[in-house]
Amino acid sequence: MTIEVGEVRGLLGPNGAGKTTLIKILSTILLPTSGTAHIGGFDIVREVREVRRRIGIVLGGDRGLYWNLTGRQNLAYWAALYGVSNKKAKERIEVLLAQVNLLDRADDLVGAYSRGMKQRLHLARGLVADPMVLFLDEPTSGMDPIAAREFRSLVGDLRREGKTILLTTHDMSEAESICDRVALINHGSLIAIESPSTLSKLIAEFEHIEFEKVGASDLMHEVSRIPGVSRIYALDKEGAYCVNVSEKTAISLVLERLIASGVVSIRTNRPSLEEVYVHLLGENRGRASESPV
Repeated sequence: MTIEVGEVRGLLGPNGAGKTTLIKILSTILLPTSGTAHIGGFDIVREVREVRRRIGIVLGGDRGLYWNLTGRQNLAYWAALYGVSNKKAKERIEVLLAQVNLLDRADDLVGAYSRGMKQRLHLARGLVADPMVLFLDEPTSGMDPIAAREFRSLVGDLRREGKTILLTTHDMSEAESICDRVALINHGSLIAIESPSTLSKLIAEFEHIEFEKVGASDLMHEVSRIPGVSRIYALDKEGAYCVNVSEKTAISLVLERLIASGVVSIRTNRPSLEEVYVHLLGENRGRASESPV
């Protein structure tokens, strides 16, 4: 698996798939049992010092922050651990506090911060040494929707700055909104690596055609016989129906038949990344991929 410079790569998989383990290996916290990995050309086992100079880590939850210190003191502490000079650290900390919108609370104890504020401080902590590669391990876990949206906006800013980001998440909308490509893993093996939109196209059987027509039992029977239609079912008792197709050629045939029958309310929907994710992992659950992570 290769991640390009300046790319935001999503890493998705069920609990136990190996997402956090991979992050810990790449960030030199754990030693790999086999295989190799390089960051910026440096081996994560033989050149640990060089790797650590180039990475930042943002973990979900409350790990990595000291509640009895202020936000500013937390960043100063981590800057010192990274070997950032006092002068450079002061300048960098001010920039980061403004970037994560915490300047007005910088001198408050972190224990008084909200969950969203703590996670924004986590991001600032991960950036305090200006790393070229940033690891985000479920960074929006437990955040309210507004805080999560603000955090994703910050990640978008980092992408525009040219940072390379590896993001683990369970949130499909998060992966779709900020990732250039997504790697699906299960049991430590790669299932697929594609853009979110391309992954959606791979599973054509989840293409939806929704329509409304009262008393459409005969029409449903006719549509179900069209080659490439995998399923047709009622959405409610008011005459709304949904058609799933497994072949692209079936879409135009279904639409033609619906229009010929007088249907005027028709909607087509692409599959969400969540549907693709569940389908691909369902097909590969319990068996190893040919492309190990």
